[in-house]
Amino acid sequence: MNDAYQAIYDAVRSRISNGDIGRAVEEVARNAFDMGNLRAQMSEQLYSVASQMERPSVLYRPALSIDGNQWCALYGANLQDGVAGFGDTVADAMRSFDEAWNNWNALVRHEERKADKTAHSQFGVGS
Repeated sequence: MNDAYQAIYDAVRSRISNGDIGRAVEEVARNAFDMGNLRAQMSEQLYSVASQMERPSVLYRPALSIDGNQWCALYGANLQDGVAGFGDTVADAMRSFDEAWNNWNALVRHEERKADKTAHSQFGVGS
């Protein structure tokens, strides 16, 4: 062995002779494969997928058809009785359906509250 190599060898040996090799390997692996950022990214992706799964177009699966030059997403027997969304693409039609569903749902809730208020006022409650 030449002198330069021997000095390096001795320095490295003195560093690891009293060290815990398992801990050193674990530390290197932890630094090389930082899972903290990956965990946050996976959590964000899971949240995104979960929110997409709650969309009315996913939950109620409206029928898709072409109406003229646009896609139609229809939930119900026909346009008069059902909820529909239209768009140039399937994704646009589904987004439009989600919006129409939410507007329809808000209208139904409003009408229910109005009916409850009317029913309660007949008996002198809430007036």
